[in-house]
Amino acid sequence: MKAIGYRHNLPIQDDASLLDIELPDPTPGPRDLLVRVSAISVNPVDTKIRQNRKPAEGGVEVLGWDAVGTVEALGDTVSKFQVGDRVFYAGAINRPGANSELHLVDERIAARAPKSLSDEQAAALPLTTITAYELLFDRLRVPKGGGTGETLLVIGGAGGVGSILIQLARQLTQLRVVATASREDTRKWCLELGAHVVIDHSQPLATALKAAGIAEVDHVAGLTHTSHHYEQIVEALKPQGALAFIDELEGVDIMKLKAKSISLHFELMYTRSLFQTPDMAEQHRLLTEVAQLVDSGRIRTTANTTLSPINARNLRQAHALLESGKTQGKIVLSGF
Repeated sequence: MKAIGYRHNLPIQDDASLLDIELPDPTPGPRDLLVRVSAISVNPVDTKIRQNRKPAEGGVEVLGWDAVGTVEALGDTVSKFQVGDRVFYAGAINRPGANSELHLVDERIAARAPKSLSDEQAAALPLTTITAYELLFDRLRVPKGGGTGETLLVIGGAGGVGSILIQLARQLTQLRVVATASREDTRKWCLELGAHVVIDHSQPLATALKAAGIAEVDHVAGLTHTSHHYEQIVEALKPQGALAFIDELEGVDIMKLKAKSISLHFELMYTRSLFQTPDMAEQHRLLTEVAQLVDSGRIRTTANTTLSPINARNLRQAHALLESGKTQGKIVLSGF
């Protein structure tokens, strides 16, 4: 099968940073779906792993944790799907990624793709949807339909996770949603997705919030540069508020949270698959729920740039765009 992978950790400007390769077709395990991939999306995790995870001696690493495709074969104990089902999923970080014609995924972390979306539109959603959903409901523990009178601050509202988190918070809770964005186009994007207020994260956050008439917030979603904004986050949060983040929290003093009894939550959407947790199938359930929200018109795709075909050249371009830090929504690739 065709695939795209890397043999060495190289800058994305190097033509050898991602390569077109041929690999043997994979064989499904008991709970696996064998999927013929039609579209993929890229995420910051792809660039981080490409830069830092060394392949085994003489080996190759295949990235990619967002995919849409058609089920071609089933493992012996699969019960949720049939051959021919069109599925979308993010996959598991301890297994080969989906940048390949054929790919294996555990049925418990996949779902049927939204019927109303194209493959490209659907491919933008899985990883960021799982991340945003788990952060909002499992980490910050905002009840479905709850949050009345409370405010959520989304740092990095125009990115992949922010773009879906704004929508989930507006559609499934009563929270007031404040997003951050620093350019006019990204500010407009956040407002279109449903943010009540957008502030400029190039300014001190607590100051920008107060200028918008918001003295304090109840919840903060740290989606990018959380360490940089940490002091302002602590200042902006109410006593007994909560901070959930998905990036690295480095060089900060967590004791500054103590006086306000602020709770700190990590979110990694790979945890359930990595540790085979008893509730691993929750990702199947939540993706199914969001697919229904999409098909009912309540959630929109966050795909914003599409490249074709799926090959090393276009994937290098997608990684370079991500590494620029100026993307809006998601970058998608389609068709081998």
